[in-house]
Amino acid sequence: MPQDIPLLPGSPRRLSPRTVPRAVQDPRHGQRYHRVQGSRAAPLWDSSSRHSSQFPGVQSPQNSSVINNYLDANEPVSSEARLSRMHFHDNQRKVDYVLAYHYRKRGAHLGHGSPGHSLAVISNGETGKERQAGGPGDIELGPLDALEEQRREQREEFESNLMAAGLELEKDLESKNQGSVFVRIHAPWQVLAREAEFLKIKVPTKKEMYEIKAGGSIAKKFNAVLQKLSSPLQPKVPEHSNNRMKNLSYPFSREKMYLYNIQEKDSFFDNATRSRIVHEILKRTACSRANNTMGINSLIANNIYEAAYPLHDGEYDSPGDDMNDRKLLYQEWARYGVFYKFQPIDLIRKYFGEKIGLYFAWLGLYTSFLIPSSVIGVIVFLYGCATIEEDIPSKEMCDQQNAFTMCPLCDKSCDYWNLSSACGTARASHLFDNPATVFFSIFMALWATMFLENWKRLQMRLGYFWDLTGIEEEEERAKEHSRPEYETKVREKMLKENDKSVVQKLEINATEKEEEDDDEDKLTWKDRFPGYLMNFASILFMITLTFSIVFGVIVYRITTAAALSLNKATRSNVRVTVTATAVIINLVVILILDEIYGAVAKWLTKIEVPKTEQTFEERLILKAFLLKFVNAYSPIFYVAFFKGRFVGRPGSYVYVFDGYRMEECAPGGCLMELCIQLSIIMLGKQLIQNNIFEIGVPKLKKLFRKLKDETEPGEADPEHSKHPEQWDLDYSLEPYTGLTPEYMEMIIQFGFVTLFVASFPLAPVFALLNNVIEVRLDAKKFVTELRRPDAVRTKDIGIWFDILSGIGKFSVIINAFVIAVTSDFIPRLVYQYSYSHNGTLHGFVNHTLSFFNVSQLKEGTQPENSQFDQEVQFCRFKDYREPPWAPNPYEFSKQYWSVLSARLAFVIIFQNLVMFMSVLVDWMIPDIPTDISDQIKKEKSLLVDFFLKEEHEKLKLTDEPAQRSQGGGDRSRRSRATSSAPSGPSPTGSRASSASQHTNV
Repeated sequence: MPQDIPLLPGSPRRLSPRTVPRAVQDPRHGQRYHRVQGSRAAPLWDSSSRHSSQFPGVQSPQNSSVINNYLDANEPVSSEARLSRMHFHDNQRKVDYVLAYHYRKRGAHLGHGSPGHSLAVISNGETGKERQAGGPGDIELGPLDALEEQRREQREEFESNLMAAGLELEKDLESKNQGSVFVRIHAPWQVLAREAEFLKIKVPTKKEMYEIKAGGSIAKKFNAVLQKLSSPLQPKVPEHSNNRMKNLSYPFSREKMYLYNIQEKDSFFDNATRSRIVHEILKRTACSRANNTMGINSLIANNIYEAAYPLHDGEYDSPGDDMNDRKLLYQEWARYGVFYKFQPIDLIRKYFGEKIGLYFAWLGLYTSFLIPSSVIGVIVFLYGCATIEEDIPSKEMCDQQNAFTMCPLCDKSCDYWNLSSACGTARASHLFDNPATVFFSIFMALWATMFLENWKRLQMRLGYFWDLTGIEEEEERAKEHSRPEYETKVREKMLKENDKSVVQKLEINATEKEEEDDDEDKLTWKDRFPGYLMNFASILFMITLTFSIVFGVIVYRITTAAALSLNKATRSNVRVTVTATAVIINLVVILILDEIYGAVAKWLTKIEVPKTEQTFEERLILKAFLLKFVNAYSPIFYVAFFKGRFVGRPGSYVYVFDGYRMEECAPGGCLMELCIQLSIIMLGKQLIQNNIFEIGVPKLKKLFRKLKDETEPGEADPEHSKHPEQWDLDYSLEPYTGLTPEYMEMIIQFGFVTLFVASFPLAPVFALLNNVIEVRLDAKKFVTELRRPDAVRTKDIGIWFDILSGIGKFSVIINAFVIAVTSDFIPRLVYQYSYSHNGTLHGFVNHTLSFFNVSQLKEGTQPENSQFDQEVQFCRFKDYREPPWAPNPYEFSKQYWSVLSARLAFVIIFQNLVMFMSVLVDWMIPDIPTDISDQIKKEKSLLVDFFLKEEHEKLKLTDEPAQRSQGGGDRSRRSRATSSAPSGPSPTGSRASSASQHTNV
């Protein structure tokens, strides 16, 4: 904790009844301003004198300052008189941050403060009301009253410490039995300048904006043409127009104020920067009464405060031409009607901060990269449609003259059947199982690599334009702030070790304790071991639960197929019915488990008790991703790699529960079923979870909160409800909970697009359509439905990039196995080049079917009342096995081993080829764009030249008065010679004397 922010134990001094201030009426707003001589905090509040001097009739001596202003109930401030709802009620000081809490008076009795006073402004450590001990409102404290009194004292101490740090506060009076109170915080210039220097915030210098030059003349012309063509797609925001221009920025320094173009101190730092500065002070301000907790997050965790948030820049749907950044974002970004426009990333970053700006930049790049992959995917699908009539294997399957008599699909109730009855499935399989899908798999692997490389380049470009260089120090500072739960755990541990004397020692040596916490981790691995053990056991249990549910769905498919096969009416549609219902069950289970696993991952991470918020977030992301990855993809993995692999053969089938045979793939292979499974889960998850939940759940929460507020007992204020303040409007919005859910749904979608793209080439198309809506849905949520988040600076997207990179590499392996194992691509190649008589696929279907002697069926498994036209001696089944008349009947044939070796060879070649091409693409595309790397070097020289120029100007200004003083010696001697002359009125002299009273600042 910095030394310049003292800890003030105890609550602030209340206003004594003896020091009754005199009131001065402001004719403009009807406000009363009270002044007390000799305020103890006057030295801290030089800035407040400027407010008092702006009102007529107020004399502000050096040792006094405005300590209390509040509205008079008899002369209320009308809503028209307020210049801005972003300011204190004096219309001068901007509200940079808001703290909110819910209070409850003793025994729910109305207090005896000033009932007409609805507002108290604290500007130097004094409170605006005095509790009179022994009055009729004082009653004996109950347990809840004692807790509320304790919280009130903690709030008073924390607010006193905030004021000692230089902040100015305005606080509502607790005039009802219970209700919400807002503490509005303003950071004066002195605090902003001090903290900006401490945080090394980069601000624009006086130097005019300079252009980021493109490579050569061809690149300039290309960029100019591209800009003209894309002009209808550009959002109409000022920050987006000059995307090739940049300010020369330098970290703020109070000693080098002459470097910056400071025209108005109130508007030099934008609202996001001001709120970030206040939030930094809030995070490091201690409260000794609350067990010496550090920061506002700890106080919120202990229910001392209910919420802390910066204000939005006004209303987004206000009538009139008055424009603010929030309204501009709503009109040009957060509406579905502007879905075709580019995102105003710079304005998003300015309003929400770099972390959220990087998320939307990443989402925009990912969505734009889906366009080429969607086009190629549609071409691959159309190729399958165009060549369906030329596919020889499907023609042979549909040819009824071939008369392939297939073995029964179940025992007893199932009859023999002709392969031609599966003609429709075979033809549909060709749409997704054709040579073009191999090319598309290679393309998507390279696409994932190119996407990640381009994101690294865009990230570097944005980091340069947003002045994110040297941000590592800021991230290190963020790691110093311990989480409230961690502090509580440390305190409990020390209590056990040293009993209650430790608590007393903590209250005395607060600063020493902080330094100790920074030096070493108080929780050892022994303290964390139960949490780690619980994490391991719980995650293992959750993964086992997921696999159990998948197995349960498998059992459902098997039993339902057997049950439907008994009925002649449903026998023909068994496979379609079972597949469709099983996929829907899987989808519902995935949606339910997703919500459960998200809560479980958060609970498990809390058990670990990570020290910092960054560590907490990273561990939470890893756990949630692992659980949701297994949950979303385990049914798809089963169909792709396990279904039909453990069936056995006729006469020696594998049974489940001694009565049900393991399910087989369709005659055309499992790829068609994999496509159905993937498409329904992906589309259902996007439609239901990502859109309906995101739209519906916040609206239900808002409705519930509104109903709760209406039914809450308290005194209604019709005038206030008619003209609510901005902090009231923002308080009614949903709190911001982080970007983890937004990233998670996109990462899971990225897995659907890349992992099994060989089976579903249209996945990028549906992802693109979803993301076009998703961008505007997230934008609308951030602008209209959420409280304004704290502006967080970060240089990258963190652990999400590592997850994306891992999925991209894993997709190469998965697609190689899908093509080699699940599809018929390899068996067709082996047959065409090794077993075909004429080098074509004629006879391929017969080659893949083995013979079985029906007389060898087990007793009781033969078809009952067979309706087959002719007597069956041999039936066929799909496998590579020796015929019954061979020396080793039903053993794997030579064709089986040749196909297996070809599959393994394809996996190795495909994987190494694609990996090599990905590394080549990675090497060819530099992480830092050439123009940015050149510009970084050039900016350093520009900065040096600018410094030298400004220093030269500064020296000239300091030399001129010295020269004038030397040249003025003669004039002073002449003035002494004429001093004996009679003096008279001299207008020039009067003007000179009046001019000498002004001082250049």
